[in-house]
Amino acid sequence: MMKIKFYSLWISLFIIIVFLIQNILSGFTDLFLLNEKAISNFEMWRFLTAIFLHGSLTHLLFNLFALLFFGISLENLIGSKKFLVVFLSSGIIANMVSINFYNSSLGASGAIYGIIGAITILKPLMMVYTLGLIMPMFIATIIYITADVLRIFGAFDSNVGSIAHLSGIFIGFLAGVYLRLNANKLDKKLKIKIDEDYMNSWEDRFIK
Repeated sequence: MMKIKFYSLWISLFIIIVFLIQNILSGFTDLFLLNEKAISNFEMWRFLTAIFLHGSLTHLLFNLFALLFFGISLENLIGSKKFLVVFLSSGIIANMVSINFYNSSLGASGAIYGIIGAITILKPLMMVYTLGLIMPMFIATIIYITADVLRIFGAFDSNVGSIAHLSGIFIGFLAGVYLRLNANKLDKKLKIKIDEDYMNSWEDRFIK
């Protein structure tokens, strides 16, 4: 039986503490955000530490909401250790990609998108709330990806690190495929089951 250690909650608490320190200690953020110093000065810790920094209260709240909702869901599915691997690997690799496109970056978005990618593969029909509607996870993910692609091509102005998002979600997809292929065949949590009554109810409420 998997032991759930609520890493998603502990990570959220740690991020909040770091944000408070950012706003108390001048220069703290500059020591740990991701910028060219990660390469030029070989300050490799920035690929990790930038995950836990945030640029504003709005940035923090959006990421905390996503981390708590999707993080707890994934942690319950695959266990705390595997969740932590998905979170950190997605965040670090997303930062390794984004440093080639942005002068500086910070935030947990790449890691969170990794979580989203993994859940999309493992539980594509899980119902989530997006854009004012309740919809299957895989449709919400298509919307997230489309929005980031449009941002990259300048469809609308944004300071969002869309390349980091897409990099993170790609790693999440790979992790989800690996976990599904290596899951115990009797693991009921990962079985894709369509609740026909629920889907009919959703269609009646939001489509008809």
